[in-house]
Amino acid sequence: MNDFKKLGVSHQLSSRLKSYGIISPTPIQEKAIPIVFSGKDLIAQAQTGTGKTLAFLLPIIERMNPTKSTVQALIVAPTRELALQITTEAKKMVEHVSIDVLAVYGGQDVERQLHKLKGSIQLVIATPGRLLDHIRRKTIDLSDVSTLVLDEADQMLHMGFLQDVKAVIHETPSDRQTLLFSATMPEDIRKLANEYMKHPEDIYIKQQHVIIDSIKQIVVETTDRTKQDTLRMVMKNEQPFLAIIFCRTKRRASKLTEALLAKRYLVDELHGDLTQAKREKVMKAFRECQIQYLVATDVAARGLDVEGVTHVFNYDIPHDVESYIHRIGRTGRAKEVGVAFTFVAPKDRRHLEAIESGIGMKLERQKIERY
Repeated sequence: MNDFKKLGVSHQLSSRLKSYGIISPTPIQEKAIPIVFSGKDLIAQAQTGTGKTLAFLLPIIERMNPTKSTVQALIVAPTRELALQITTEAKKMVEHVSIDVLAVYGGQDVERQLHKLKGSIQLVIATPGRLLDHIRRKTIDLSDVSTLVLDEADQMLHMGFLQDVKAVIHETPSDRQTLLFSATMPEDIRKLANEYMKHPEDIYIKQQHVIIDSIKQIVVETTDRTKQDTLRMVMKNEQPFLAIIFCRTKRRASKLTEALLAKRYLVDELHGDLTQAKREKVMKAFRECQIQYLVATDVAARGLDVEGVTHVFNYDIPHDVESYIHRIGRTGRAKEVGVAFTFVAPKDRRHLEAIESGIGMKLERQKIERY
């Protein structure tokens, strides 16, 4: 299928998509959009980077009533970055329609949010904690929500938001449509679905190898002591346009950023300890290529989608195959070829074996000559 109109998307929205260079639906959009239009509940298993945001946004926007000033759809996301990313997409799509979109997340000025909530808002995109805060203050009313989206549900559970998510669900009408998107389907997600969804349709988009096939993956054997020098040698050889460097902890991310700044690299860090204002500033600088390297932790980079990322460096090896696929999937987007380097010290061997076994391939080894 090469046309959104065949899926029920209006000429106006199809034209908006076209103006952003989006002409053909992705597999998840093809499968999910008609189900969302039908009003049925949906469980969709898909990795980030499959186009799932538009899979729920397009039909939600089409079915909204701009003359009603109440919140008609609610999208809950695990992180501020993802909530902002979805908000950006939504605002692009409603530019010429009278639908108001509001992002509700922690670290933002509550008074400003309160002021905006007093106006006419039809679509709210929120993180669980701040949303519950507004619910308790009675500053947000979800009694008219007809569609609830739980995006990156597995990550919300992983971050300890299960009870918050349940509390939010209880604030919405029982006859709502519920759409659950998740990269993985742990037992707790299935339980959540059984408890709160009505005969959901189930779709699964097998994406892992599509992502992996467009990414050149290389293992660099090193030691903890020489890792930083080795990273800089690879950066010098590769000359990335934009690159994300993944570290295991906030502390390691800060330490590495400091060391690279001292060597005059255009670099900044992204992790949970930063204020929201700082995180937004860093992301803006990275998107606008004012910095070339972003040193990030996994949680901070969840759902991160930046055009033009040519390289991913796993400075610290991820401890499971899903994290590995998620990290390297930040490059090789939109049919471009990306490169992912994973630095492996002797103690990391078993993690490397688990990753190779999980993706069903042996990764190329590269020896870096020290200068």
